[in-house]
Amino acid sequence: MAFNFLEGEVLLVDKPYGWTSFDVVNSLRYTIKRALGVKKIKVGHAGTLDPLATGLLIVCTGKFTKQIDSYQGMDKVYIGSMHIGATTPSYDKETEVDQTFDTSNIDTELLNNTLKNFIGEIDQTPPVFSAVKIDGKRAFEYARKKDDVKMKSRTVTINEFKLLNFELPEVDFLVNCSKGTYIRSLVSDFGSALNNGAYMSSLRRTEIGDYSVNDAYSVDKLKEKIKEIENQNTETNSELLQ
Repeated sequence: MAFNFLEGEVLLVDKPYGWTSFDVVNSLRYTIKRALGVKKIKVGHAGTLDPLATGLLIVCTGKFTKQIDSYQGMDKVYIGSMHIGATTPSYDKETEVDQTFDTSNIDTELLNNTLKNFIGEIDQTPPVFSAVKIDGKRAFEYARKKDDVKMKSRTVTINEFKLLNFELPEVDFLVNCSKGTYIRSLVSDFGSALNNGAYMSSLRRTEIGDYSVNDAYSVDKLKEKIKEIENQNTETNSELLQ
């Protein structure tokens, strides 16, 4: 694999669990700078993935960072799981359960009928535990300090939302959606529509436009590939000194 990071590359990364999208960018930027022996290089990602989510993250370098907006605008596909019968302030497992519900009336018929209300254009409010900027600060910064903050709703498009497996309290699902969709909010709103509660227990992004996570590299594997450039440069310099 030949790279031209300064001219521009589009890197498909399988983001690991527990990493922020910026962690991935910072790690790759550091490795690329060392490999090329440069002090600066543009590196950015095309669409945030939450730390507790895994899957496809598009990272652009050099002149290709100018194309980030076009990648961000592409539809995305996720597979995940939701926990029915409980809620959390963050809508996922980052925070502790704050409310529980009886799930004895939940069945596949109710779930599938409720799903129909979430297809097409819908209004949703991003989680307060999110990277949305409010007055120059990330929303999660307010949330972690327990400061009151007003999140603005937005219109998003859900192209597909279907159940993959149903074993209470866990329900596996697939979502195909537009830019700006928060799957955590979708899950939380879905739980409310059931007259119950739900939070996201796992999430993996599998597609962005025509790009697939099946073609992505792990961070470690990609860094190994990048370090090969550094080793080649070292060997070349050694030969020149002989």
